[in-house]
Amino acid sequence: MGRLWGGLLQRLRGVAGPASAGRGLARACSSAAAADGLEGPARTRSYWKYVRRLVRGAPQPPYRHVCQVGDPALRAVAAPVEPAQLAGPELQRLVQRLVQVMRRRRCVGLSAPQLGVPLQVLALELPEALLHVCAPRLRERRQMESFPLRVLVNPSLRVLDNRLVTFPEGCESLPGFLACVPRFQAVQISGLDPTGEQVVWSASGWTARIIQHEMDHLQGCLFIDKMDSRTFTNVHWMEVND
Repeated sequence: MGRLWGGLLQRLRGVAGPASAGRGLARACSSAAAADGLEGPARTRSYWKYVRRLVRGAPQPPYRHVCQVGDPALRAVAAPVEPAQLAGPELQRLVQRLVQVMRRRRCVGLSAPQLGVPLQVLALELPEALLHVCAPRLRERRQMESFPLRVLVNPSLRVLDNRLVTFPEGCESLPGFLACVPRFQAVQISGLDPTGEQVVWSASGWTARIIQHEMDHLQGCLFIDKMDSRTFTNVHWMEVND
């Protein structure tokens, strides 16, 4: 485990139970895990998975998978990256993994906490190929435009247009579900690129929504914390009824 987030991960583990609710990283949009079995039933592994884990050890962040809702990593407030770590090998490895997983999952944004790393780093990209998956009428209505890869470290957000626009959103940490979420029409995000250079980016429409969604992850918030709960939908509900 690298020095960059080794200590942070130790502190993050402290938010998993009620005894540590007052210690470790601050929490946002959530409460400490309860002791009444909310983590689900005990899980068993197949023999081969057991052997593989025994030989290789447990996976270490940054993961090659996206953390799922219920993982304490998604409910911790991410810590800023220290100046001394900018352009260092561990940060570069995290950035590479973020981009790799984001593109493999064909999503338009991903944050470091979603890979189990409690740091203020996020990646955003909406290539033309993904944009054109949506019908032209939908793209126009949602003000969707493509944009190149952007990686921001220690980002901050400023609202440029406080009109709220509501559209459905999903998340790789809650696959298969959508809900309507209100977002500001236009925002400005500023921060550093992975080499430490200042970045300022103003965006509106769907791009602004993506930015706000990923910034929420750095505060331990998921879209379900801001959604209209009556619109919460399993995208496969019609298949179940078929």
